[in-house]
Amino acid sequence: MTTVKIEPAKRSHIGDIAARMRKADAAEAFAASRRLPSQALDFALCNSTAAWTVLIKGKPAAMFGVGDVGGPASIGAPWLLGTDAVEWNFRPLLRQSISFREQLISSYDTLIGFVDARNTLSIRWLEWLGLTSRFPVTHGGQEFRMFQSRAANV
Repeated sequence: MTTVKIEPAKRSHIGDIAARMRKADAAEAFAASRRLPSQALDFALCNSTAAWTVLIKGKPAAMFGVGDVGGPASIGAPWLLGTDAVEWNFRPLLRQSISFREQLISSYDTLIGFVDARNTLSIRWLEWLGLTSRFPVTHGGQEFRMFQSRAANV
């Protein structure tokens, strides 16, 4: 059985993940922000209120977290960028990260995510978080899907 561990994200994890980033995640990062993998990870980590690194067999395999969208409302934007190891170990990752799901959701009244429509793994992750697909959005000529979740008490 594959060993999946989650720990607080560190900048030192960025290089290893960026060098092996999944093509779908790299394409999404570039389509959304024109950032290369290491730039996208650095930006996401620096702008997160909480972030973690997924270690698979002791190697950094993904980074995920949530950041403030800004404005007066309590809105967070969850994100996940990883390597092919995440796709190969998706179910163990979900089982291991169940407690983090609550941390991502409980800090905000609303979560909003925009995902490249081609990135099926990230779409599955947002659905697992409880976000629902709202509508397509075109950005830079590429179709993205908007996902949203509201807290039960809102």
